[in-house]
Amino acid sequence: MSQRQIIQVFEQYQKARIQFVQNVAEMASRPQNIETLHNSGVMQLLRPLLLDIVPTVQQTAALALGKLANHNDDLAEAVVKGDILPQLVYSLAEQNRFYKKAAAFVLRAVAKHSPELAQSVVDSGALEGLVICLEEFDPGVKEASAWAMGYIARHNGDLAQAVVDAGAVPLLVLCVQEPEISVKRIAASALSDIAKHSPELAQTVVDSGAIAHLSLLISNKDAKLKRQVFSALSQIAKHSVELAEMVVEAEIFPSVLNSLRDSDEYVKKNVATLIREIAKHTPELAQLIVNAGGVAAVVDYIGESRGNIRLPGVMTLGYVGALSENLAMAVITSKGVAQLAVTLSEEHEDHILAATAWALGQIGRHTPEHAKAVTTANVLPTLLQLYLKSDGSDDLQEKTKKALKNILTKCTYLPALEPLLHDAPPTILKHVVGQFSKVLPGDPKARRLFVTSGGLKKIQEILADPGSVLQEYVTTINNCYPEEIVKYYSPGYSDKLLERVEQYQPVS
Repeated sequence: MSQRQIIQVFEQYQKARIQFVQNVAEMASRPQNIETLHNSGVMQLLRPLLLDIVPTVQQTAALALGKLANHNDDLAEAVVKGDILPQLVYSLAEQNRFYKKAAAFVLRAVAKHSPELAQSVVDSGALEGLVICLEEFDPGVKEASAWAMGYIARHNGDLAQAVVDAGAVPLLVLCVQEPEISVKRIAASALSDIAKHSPELAQTVVDSGAIAHLSLLISNKDAKLKRQVFSALSQIAKHSVELAEMVVEAEIFPSVLNSLRDSDEYVKKNVATLIREIAKHTPELAQLIVNAGGVAAVVDYIGESRGNIRLPGVMTLGYVGALSENLAMAVITSKGVAQLAVTLSEEHEDHILAATAWALGQIGRHTPEHAKAVTTANVLPTLLQLYLKSDGSDDLQEKTKKALKNILTKCTYLPALEPLLHDAPPTILKHVVGQFSKVLPGDPKARRLFVTSGGLKKIQEILADPGSVLQEYVTTINNCYPEEIVKYYSPGYSDKLLERVEQYQPVS
């Protein structure tokens, strides 16, 4: 056999390997092929090709494995059990940039499914190699590495701490400063995934100078980058007053409010979430948002949004309104209550309705003036209806009950309370009757209206347990009227009068 023929055999073998891994990588892109590929033993066939002498075969084999592992946790588990991770980790330090990208993709695809699989990636020693990749010149390698880091860190605090301990955070902050938008995006996302778990992890991100560099990207034109930037800032701000103040000190207000009108829904939602996470901590931080025009901007945002996108805006109004009388009044004067009332009538998801009810309760709980502002928006009947909703969640029932109690115990505006006398169950009715028992003794005009509107008649129909708080309230109200008036409106009194008519003997 000639030398040429021998070489030809090897060339054919090489072409066959390249053709095989390319075909597998292509087939692995289609979900309907995955089960057949797995049952055909594709993992075992790809594994030795990771160490192939031909770089193209190595890289494409890794890419195919990544696509398979990305599909579901069973295939990711097969990568772990097939002892493939150590080969990939070894290659992160030794191979070229194309292979490093493919290897990082496999690690990310395995880590994303569960904390256990992410821990397997950490246990394989991958973090050290991924950190080295963050220092690579090639932006694609940096991006692939940062992505894998984020997928590991997002599961829980221990895994995020492992990423921190590997020295990733300062390098991720450097990646945020890279010129390539895609690298900035993924680095910001990874920092968000690290910071979200605990104040300590968030502080580590802050100590690396992340806030200053993230805040510079607020006005960037790229929507996907802004999503990640606002997410990272909110994950930092949520943990404590100190961390929230650090975010504010980066002078993000009022410029951040412009992004509440962004064309990208997720940018808007993440901005609203950031404002919420800052506002919830102290009256001073909430006041800063009010002074910057933040409450009015959030009210507009709620009006322009629907569904879950609305939720952080609704909660922001609740947090601001909860902190002080003045802040609650700022929400009212910014037409926040009216917008929450609209939300209550437009939304159908229980968790959004529960949050809206909670927010209204926080605003209305301060003084009679606050309660009147809430009740005149005609929300009490809707809240009662939601409380009585037979298929409503426990959380919705609890939140609406608490909101009704908060508002009712401060409400002295009787026209808003009267409809509830006819519809409210005993758990709510006692708060309604209690307010009448406080107002009527000192207000003659209200006492007269209470009779003519049918309120006194309704009070006589209430079956209160002797000695109960409700019975005390009923007695207090009845004591506001002459005995004959109370009798006249008591159930069965008209029948007694008719009996007396029948029994009456005319004077001849």
